[in-house]
Amino acid sequence: MNGDLSRFIGPDLPDEGTDIAHVDMDAFFASVEVARDPSLRGKPVIVAGLGPRGVVAAASYEAREYGVHSALPTAIARRRCPHGVFMTPTTSYGEVSRQIMAIFREYTPHVQPISVDEAFLDLAGARRLIGSPVEIARAIRERVRAEHGITCTVGIASTKFLAKLASEASKPDGLGVVARATELEFLHRLPIRAVWGIGEKTAEKLMRLGMRTVGDLARLDVDSLAASVGTASAEHLYALSRNIDPRPVRPERVEKSISNETTFGHDAPDGAVWGPVLLELSRKVASRARAAGWAGRGVTVKIRFGDFRTITRSRMLAAPTDVGREIYEAAREMADAAATAPVRLIGVKLDHLVESAAVGRQVALGEPEHGWRDIEAVMDKATEKFGKGAVRSAARLARRDSRVDTRDPGNPAR
Repeated sequence: MNGDLSRFIGPDLPDEGTDIAHVDMDAFFASVEVARDPSLRGKPVIVAGLGPRGVVAAASYEAREYGVHSALPTAIARRRCPHGVFMTPTTSYGEVSRQIMAIFREYTPHVQPISVDEAFLDLAGARRLIGSPVEIARAIRERVRAEHGITCTVGIASTKFLAKLASEASKPDGLGVVARATELEFLHRLPIRAVWGIGEKTAEKLMRLGMRTVGDLARLDVDSLAASVGTASAEHLYALSRNIDPRPVRPERVEKSISNETTFGHDAPDGAVWGPVLLELSRKVASRARAAGWAGRGVTVKIRFGDFRTITRSRMLAAPTDVGREIYEAAREMADAAATAPVRLIGVKLDHLVESAAVGRQVALGEPEHGWRDIEAVMDKATEKFGKGAVRSAARLARRDSRVDTRDPGNPAR
């Protein structure tokens, strides 16, 4: 931990008013493999897709010393760490995750899993019955180690945002409490990349304005931020830089997936016809995700042919998204490979949902200056003001005679 921050975060600081914990398994997939096969201990273990387009799902801390990290293409990971132990993901991680989440629920019913290896816990109600957040965190860490042979890191703070930053600052195998009295001193000393939503490109823009730390960011007003990062992101960053994060711990996820599909009046012969429709569906799914505060890592495309044969193809993205363009690109690639005959129905689904506020994003190569997300947020506002159909793709408008029936699968009678 940065010595300058140790005054503001640590396992022995007062935890009054800090009832939210973020628990994060350390290198979860790799740690499960090591626990299963102790001969791997101390070796650079890399869990990844091993095909030509595979990406790293998890890397042990020994592998991280060679620059291997999650979402890195496997081919690059092999070049950086040729002596690493490469393993394909297995279904066992889900069962270990369920058992660990069950441990959390023994201490509080207010557990919100945000992925298989991390969760937020609201410990306010457990103080009187069980003990302080620090005492509970220590008990959880001991049980996870004893029962599963893996380690976890716990961050404790007054908000979700700060609790996650506390766990990140305390990794691996640590416990970090951010005292309520000095939380802004801790937060404002962090680099601007620590704020959710600030990726590499956004950081570069802010640094050109002289922004280096979260404290620098907190001194900007919303209008100045909007000029650099776009209106859609400015209020979000403004609030987080001041630790304004009112989101509660939600024990149950309302939606498991978000989907939309279209049935064509006449079978679509090729991608020139169904492609613009798939783009529009992807944007609708993304808009619903943004409105609900979700981002998803799984994309599924559904295709029904003229003979009513139906197929689905799924893919996991390198990082969660709520951007229609990114959903479309994954769905289109799968549909191009699978649509071998005229298409009667096409649909797209986003799943493996996480809170979008927890997802850092950066503008990708080839995107407009503020990114597709900002553009789509403007489209959301136009749709809200002028109604559905106010914004449509040019290619779709050129084919108004295609006679499609757009349906939300949850409301087929629409």
